[in-house]
Amino acid sequence: MTVYFIGAGPGAPDLITVRGLRLIERCKLCLYAGSLVPEEIVAAAPKDARVLDTAPMHLDAIIEEIKAAHEAGVDVARVHSGDPSIYGATAEQMRRLDALGIVYEVVPGVPAFAAAAAKLSTELTLPEIAQTVIVTRTGMKASGMPEHESLEILGQSRATLAIHLSIRNLDYIRRALEPNYGADCPVVIAYRATWPDELFIRTNLAEMKEKVREAKITRTALVLVGRVFGNEHFRDSDLYNANYSHVLRNRGKKKVEA
Repeated sequence: MTVYFIGAGPGAPDLITVRGLRLIERCKLCLYAGSLVPEEIVAAAPKDARVLDTAPMHLDAIIEEIKAAHEAGVDVARVHSGDPSIYGATAEQMRRLDALGIVYEVVPGVPAFAAAAAKLSTELTLPEIAQTVIVTRTGMKASGMPEHESLEILGQSRATLAIHLSIRNLDYIRRALEPNYGADCPVVIAYRATWPDELFIRTNLAEMKEKVREAKITRTALVLVGRVFGNEHFRDSDLYNANYSHVLRNRGKKKVEA
């Protein structure tokens, strides 16, 4: 018996991995985050499978379901949104399973920031503009942030930022980032990227709160910040530069003797 922590991707049902879908199709217990995982994905579970939305469940109840499946020798599909490694609350479940001696595996998924970049047809890293992507969040009532991971500190990098779980914290984001990014720094608010009701707001640090208020967005949105957005004045990379040689395109390699 194995528990599979499966990343369902950002929302579109066809963005789950083949491996993840195949596992859902055969697991007799499917536990999924109903508020973020589309029903079309868990509809692939066997007709006789036990399918439970974990949104109203607490951790102990989830583990009890898995324990019962373990005793019955039934594989479990534990389906999370996006990728399980990012804000998935999977580590606490794995810790419980370790203590119980229950075997588990993790199946990666498409994270929200990658899906948003794809929908925007945007690279998050551009030569000499930004070569670093920071995935972070801000402190809210439910959970604080380590002091060394504040936006004031992370913002000193001027990297591309993918700020999760923070759509109600825009005043703080602006105050923390303006000194290093500037009030005119491009911002994209990605609401439910890849879902049928997705919405993308292109704005800047100074105007983002007003734009979000106008759109009446209060949850399930990603705040993307950085000079890569809308930037057309970057130089070409050396990857395909005709005058640049590398191990797979070596200008100086010896000619093959006849």
